[in-house]
Amino acid sequence: MTSPGCESPHLRIVVVNPAAPGAERDAALAEQARRSAALRIGLLESGYDLVASLPADVFLPERIAQLQPDMIIVDSESDARDVLEHIVIATRDARRPIVLFTEDDAPASMDAALEAGVSAYIVAGLQAERVKSVLDVALARFRREQRLLDELQGTRQKLAERKLVDRAKGLLMTRYRLTEDQAYQRLRSMAMNKNMKLAEIAQRLIDVEDLLG
Repeated sequence: MTSPGCESPHLRIVVVNPAAPGAERDAALAEQARRSAALRIGLLESGYDLVASLPADVFLPERIAQLQPDMIIVDSESDARDVLEHIVIATRDARRPIVLFTEDDAPASMDAALEAGVSAYIVAGLQAERVKSVLDVALARFRREQRLLDELQGTRQKLAERKLVDRAKGLLMTRYRLTEDQAYQRLRSMAMNKNMKLAEIAQRLIDVEDLLG
């Protein structure tokens, strides 16, 4: 998959088109065709790589996993909660920007979509000339959220590693009657000698201590 930070025209895009339900299907075909044409024109004129247009069925997560797109666009005239559930499953392990074009302006639908991970929720805005600007905004928001998530993950990782090191220092201090600084220096020496990170050698000491009881 291309990095979400690349220039937008290089993005590989999958479009998902939920079908209109039963009685509404025939009446919605013409409007859906118009919307699909506008979206396709907007993507092609902007230089995007449209790799597939997929139905919103139970096979959607598998197809997305196979295609590995950089962005997912959902073109849904009405409530898209069902298709969003499939997309959430498909992007659970590899986050991607998701853009939803819809005619559903209900606040509850918008809240549910944003909670599911939609980067841009666009109501009554599917015109070919607007596609590129909408996708640019969605990408910018996605990158910002991804940076925040990465920073949060990094902070959590550092905190977890610090706890491991503190616990390992405590074990050394108790077993060998060392000061905190001496215990730290011993940990540091062990890590350097084994070419391991401080947290990794700390985890090994803790594992051995737990094994021995």
